[in-house]
Amino acid sequence: MGRHSLPDGSAPERTGARSGTRRRTLVLSTGLVLAVVAGSVVALGSGLLPFGGPCDGQSARLDVAASPDIAPALEAVANTAREDATRTDGRCLDVRITTRTAGDVADAFGQRPVNPEFQVWIPDSSLWVDRVDAERGTPLTAASTLASSPIALGVVARTAGSLGWPGKTYTWTKLIRTATSGDAPRLGVADPAHSATGLLALDRIGAANAKDTQDSGEAGTRTAATAKLLHQRIADSDGEALATLPRDGSGAEQGNPRRNQALLLSEQAAYAHNAAAGGGPRLDLFYPQDGTARLDYPYTLVDDVEMSPEQTRAASRFMTLLGEADGQRTLRRHGFRAGNGEADPKVVAAAGGRAPQPYSAAPADPPTVKELQAVMGRWTVTVQNIRLTAVVDATASMGSPVPGGSGRSRMDLTKHSLLQALATFTPEDEIGLWKFAASLDGDKDYAELSPTGRLGDREPAGGTHRDALTAAFGSLAPAPRAAAGLYDTTLAAYREACATYASGKLNSLVIVTDGANDDAGLGLDALVDKVKELVDPRKPVPVIALAIGPAADTAALDRIVAPTGGSAHRVGAPSQIHQVLLKALMTAGGKGPR
Repeated sequence: MGRHSLPDGSAPERTGARSGTRRRTLVLSTGLVLAVVAGSVVALGSGLLPFGGPCDGQSARLDVAASPDIAPALEAVANTAREDATRTDGRCLDVRITTRTAGDVADAFGQRPVNPEFQVWIPDSSLWVDRVDAERGTPLTAASTLASSPIALGVVARTAGSLGWPGKTYTWTKLIRTATSGDAPRLGVADPAHSATGLLALDRIGAANAKDTQDSGEAGTRTAATAKLLHQRIADSDGEALATLPRDGSGAEQGNPRRNQALLLSEQAAYAHNAAAGGGPRLDLFYPQDGTARLDYPYTLVDDVEMSPEQTRAASRFMTLLGEADGQRTLRRHGFRAGNGEADPKVVAAAGGRAPQPYSAAPADPPTVKELQAVMGRWTVTVQNIRLTAVVDATASMGSPVPGGSGRSRMDLTKHSLLQALATFTPEDEIGLWKFAASLDGDKDYAELSPTGRLGDREPAGGTHRDALTAAFGSLAPAPRAAAGLYDTTLAAYREACATYASGKLNSLVIVTDGANDDAGLGLDALVDKVKELVDPRKPVPVIALAIGPAADTAALDRIVAPTGGSAHRVGAPSQIHQVLLKALMTAGGKGPR
């Protein structure tokens, strides 16, 4: 088979053990170890595993993709195996480590099943493996947890003392509040869209806010405010985040507004920073009292069904080497804890931890895939600008009164709810408005009421685009005729949204309708085929369909949105539109960015 290259390169407090992936990992790990032991006994009996002596002839090649932080430790173990002529199947074990950021690999594996060039993948967190599994991408098998590293707040020593290190301890809520208010240190973080450290830290902040407030709305507001502050000093990757720290202890570097004085980072990253020659001022670590998140470095087999028996045994042999005493000592020398999270006092001290900081406290339970998608969605909606075109049904049925609506029609409540949603968008967001009903523009059943543009831009007639859009929403009224081409309108609006795609924003098309297509034009099958042709994974434009009332054709809407990665929702009452829309945008944001 051919091989494809990979690219270079608010949840509540949880209790109890995580189900599913964790149990499967333990069983698989045990099975592999038993397989290795049984295979080794047979091999020894038949002379397939000679020990000692130089390597000659063919070697047993194993290709491993690993996150940048753990790759040096893996390379050290692989080099030792070559130097010691460690064998598998009677051949010398030849492990080749290639550094790959976990997000890049997850993107490649998650988009579709591929035939990878690696047999083993070791990302920094199992969240990447879970994401690929949820997306039904390349088959992955988490076989073991090699190492771990808790996520903490690293602060340059001069500033750490002013925050009370090491004697003063904080909860997540108090720690982040202290680090983001008043004369707090400049705080940086790696982008949660690309970094497990950033995403897991944001999850813990949200969970702590939820526990502290006991009010989901207030917790969401607090977390969103923190996200906005963090986004001001965000870095694309963990490595780039470390590069934002002062380069030396001089006043010029310490006072440079472009330099961060604190980072949310892993203990291992702080260890590596403190150990690096010329790495800048030493970091001290604050460990939250209420349970930190942690990176867990799963040893992951890639499409193991397609691996040859030799590759499977080589993968098992290397996993065994990493789990043995020498392999674990190598991982400790590179700043990692054991897979069970047990603190190593020497590692902690070198990383910048010291009692009474709770560095030995048990970590919080890991979030589920759905919880992380929600966190990613909130982050995206909070900090990533949006380009959205709303297409609203203006047929006669939208004039129907809503039961219990004090005489107001579906259109009245729809306009009010959409204006509520509009109020949540920033001046940098781009919003537009179309409507559709029979023959609004010649033979066309749709018309643009306000072009999709930046809300803060000034309009030629005066005022901002937000003002003009507010007026356009206010002008929506049901047409006297019922017939309308929902499918023709959707295709035209989606084609326009794709053609005007704005890079760096969450692009989306929102369809609001209370009926079904009743036009003799484009059919459903033809529409779906044309939408599929327009979809570009590099420029995603998810369609969000909001179905109001019992006559809305949700089955057709489900088919329309599916190729775009969007979603269809039945809205019980038009007054709920803004809540459903924002939730749908969060979900769309949680699937990206890509």
